[in-house]
Formats: sequence, structure tokens, C-alpha cells
Amino acid sequence: MSDDTQVKLELDDIQRGVLSPRPTPYAATYILFRIDDRDHGRELMRRVSAVVTSAADTVSPLGETWVSVALTYHGLKALGVRQEWLDTFAWEFRQGMAARAGALGDVGESAPENWEPPLGTPDVHVVLVALAPDSARLEAAVDRARPAYEALTGVTAIWRQNCHALPTETEPFGYRDGISHPAVEGSGTAGSNPLETPLKAGEFVLGHPDELGGVQTPQPDVLGRNGTYVVFRKLHQRVALFRRYLRDNSTGPEDEELLAAKIMGRWRSGAPLALSPLHDDPGLGADRTRNNAFLFERDDPTGFTTPGGCHIRRGNPRDAAVAGVPRLHRMIRRGTAYGPPLPEGVLEDDGADRGLMFAFVGTHLGRQFEFVQSEWMNDGVFFGAGDAKDPVLGSHDGSGDFTVPRRPVRRRLAALPRFVVTRGGEYCFMPGLTALRWLGDLSD
Repeated sequence: MSDDTQVKLELDDIQRGVLSPRPTPYAATYILFRIDDRDHGRELMRRVSAVVTSAADTVSPLGETWVSVALTYHGLKALGVRQEWLDTFAWEFRQGMAARAGALGDVGESAPENWEPPLGTPDVHVVLVALAPDSARLEAAVDRARPAYEALTGVTAIWRQNCHALPTETEPFGYRDGISHPAVEGSGTAGSNPLETPLKAGEFVLGHPDELGGVQTPQPDVLGRNGTYVVFRKLHQRVALFRRYLRDNSTGPEDEELLAAKIMGRWRSGAPLALSPLHDDPGLGADRTRNNAFLFERDDPTGFTTPGGCHIRRGNPRDAAVAGVPRLHRMIRRGTAYGPPLPEGVLEDDGADRGLMFAFVGTHLGRQFEFVQSEWMNDGVFFGAGDAKDPVLGSHDGSGDFTVPRRPVRRRLAALPRFVVTRGGEYCFMPGLTALRWLGDLSD
């Protein structure tokens, strides 16, 4: 077990949105900006650097309210960051998410030409994320931040998405969300799985050694150190379609819930199949000390309890022997629901836009986010299932299937439709607080 006390992160220079798990319940908003005037963009950086909360400030004067700021490649260019420095950033970041659509499975309905404007365009420069325990305090936080940008005529707010986390901690398909969080050396925040060794800080914070002993730091050091890459994605969820598929492929309500659990790897309460294989256990699902304390290879190598192709086993194979070393592909994942919930029992689409705003945090866009998305979510070779895709997030076209191992005869679900459609997203760099101030002080 790694000794967390031997690693000292500069928490007062790392944005709180990087390492801190989110409270429950909470409300959040994403606001995108375009920089039309370089000087005004730099002034925006100076102003937001004064309101961004650091990872050291876990007891904020505003309670569980904080603001995070990230920039796209085009945003750094708009601020006048020199090209020789821009060239030191990850090449995936420089290309942007829209250019990486093929590798990510963002095709067909999820292709960039169908994204919600201005997502995926060069107009997106700055992403501001505000989070608070409820909508009233969220709006108060946005009101406090508004003077920081409204007086700057060369900075324009071009898009906003309000989000919310329900007291039930469930996402639109009805599953408890936000359960798994890795332990990071030096963060002071415990991971959600006591059986997992803390990961090296460099997997999530630039300028520090990662699991391979390397140190990734975009240049100059003052800009790159203590920053990270953040992937934002707006994912529309077809809740009625998902419910109908479960009903049509089940023998009754109990079987429907079991099928939902086999697809996800957890019962909707959050109780993992690994610890409660035969029936739901809401008490276990709600218990943060127990609901993520399990492994796969040690307890279920063949997937008879938790199918190899289910969502949670694809996203984090834990100790399982798969193609790729699981620890090298770990990310911090956060999802926040948007749109009105579809009432319980409704099986017809009401036309409302609902889903998740997803955020992925890590220092290696290629071997973390892109690898998991392309090799584990949209392929099955890594555990011997050919081209089978993730049953929930996979880029299905109606021809795929999902297999539930069981004796004496396995269960096969055919004609999987696309339950989740990408509505857009961005690859961003979330600087440290020193870097935000440095960006504000840039000069031509």
C-alpha cells in the first residue's frame, strides 16, 4: 500500500473541481465563453482566479459552493499563449473532441455535425463550472461571478447548461450514480474502494510522477504544473427507450430489475452484483463504506456474477486480467443530470432533453479517456467478446448484442439500440490557480 503521507501535493494551487468529490444533493451549471478581445480575456482570467476555490479549501466560507474554470486549445490561443508552448500540450487536446469523434464512437446521430451548437466549434474558449448545494445558492454564486465577465465586452457567454443531482443520487436511467472515486496520493481524500491502492498523483495532476514514473508538464512550467485535462460531454439519454427495452426482454418486474442490474453491474440502488448477486440491497447501495468495496478477478473471474461486458466492469475492470493495465486507464468521473426526470412508469418519450453532463479528469487524454472509450466501451476484445459494445453507452446501431453468462445456458440480448446520444463536448485544460493568474498577466 502506498504511503499517502510521503506525497505532498500543492493543494492550494489545484482547483477544487479536480480532486474533490461532489456533495449530495447539489445543483451545477456549465457556462461557455468566447474571447473576442485578448486583453479582455486576460482580464477574465485575473478575475476568475480570485473566485476559483482550491483543493485545500475543503471548508469554504460559502459552504459546498465552488467555481472551476477550464480552457480549450482555442481558448489558450485566444489569450495569446505562444505556439511553442501550445505545442507541448497533449496532441488530443490540440485536436479537440470533434476531431477525435471517429475514435470515440461519436458517429451517426452522435457525430459532431449533429452536436448542439456551439459545442465542438472553435468558438468555445472558456468553460466555467459552478456548483452549490441547491439551485438558490447556485444562482447566488453565478450572480457573484457575473460582474467578472459581463463588464468585459470582449468576452461573450455563448452557452449554458443547468444541471442537478437528486437527493436520491440517481441518474436519468434510475441508477445510483457517483459511487466510484479513486484514491489519489497526496490528495487527502480517501477513495471509495478500500481494496484499491491509491494512484500516483501524476495520473490526475500535471507536474507530478504518474504510475509509470513519468512527469507530464505542458510548458512553461508555471502554466502546466498543477493543472489537468478535463473532458466535458453532454450525453442525451433515451430513458423511455431504455425502459421499453428492459420490459420487452424480461419475463416480469423482478426479471426486469435483474436484467437492469446485469447490464449495469449494479442494482439501481447502487448495490453491486459482486456483493449482492441474487437480490437488491438498498441499504448496501446507500452505504458509501461498502457499496464499492469489491474486486472482480479475485471473486468473479468468469463473470457469472458481474458480466464481463456490463457497464461498470468495462469502465473499471479493477483487478481483472484484461487487455491493458487497469490502473493506467483510471479516471476521475463525475456526472450531473440535466433536464426533467421522466415520470416513473412512463414508457413513451415526451420529447424533453434529459441526460448527463459528464466530466472526466486525468492527465493522459489518450490512455485514459480515449482508451476506455474506444477499447473498453466500444469494443469487447479486451475480455474476449469480439466487437461487443457497452450495453448502456456503446455506439449501437441496432445490430449489437449483450451476453449474460449463466448456467446451463447463457442469456443473450439482441438488437441493442443506441440509448445514449452525444450532444457535444470539449477537451479542456484546467489550470492551477498560479497558472490562471499567469494567464491574466500575459502580455504581447
